[in-house]
Amino acid sequence: MSFDRSERGAASVEFAVVLPIVVVSMLLVVQVALLVSTQLSVQHAAREGARAAAVWNDDARARDAALEAGSLDPDRAEITVAPDRREVGESVRVTIRYRPVVAVPYIGRFVPAGLTLTASVEERTERAPP
Repeated sequence: MSFDRSERGAASVEFAVVLPIVVVSMLLVVQVALLVSTQLSVQHAAREGARAAAVWNDDARARDAALEAGSLDPDRAEITVAPDRREVGESVRVTIRYRPVVAVPYIGRFVPAGLTLTASVEERTERAPP
């Protein structure tokens, strides 16, 4: 196989052109994976918070359980437990709104600035109010 003199550096030039596109694509995949992982943590936290609210009928305990279960930053999480007062058998809903951290450099400009991950879980109250 012989190469023409004009095709000598073609592979290097093609590599130099394609490499930045591949790197940015890989970083985007990593950022999306991190956001999906955080969404799963928020969903798990809402589930645990709703379970604690149903079992203990204590809003503060439900919020603490949610933060602990999801390893969420309390400064970035907004947790609501509704309704405020409930009797045995009534539904309780825990909703979490969480602002995730954009962890991958150079990719932050592709993630919407006001991105908020949300999860909501509803269960039946099992215990009378304290």
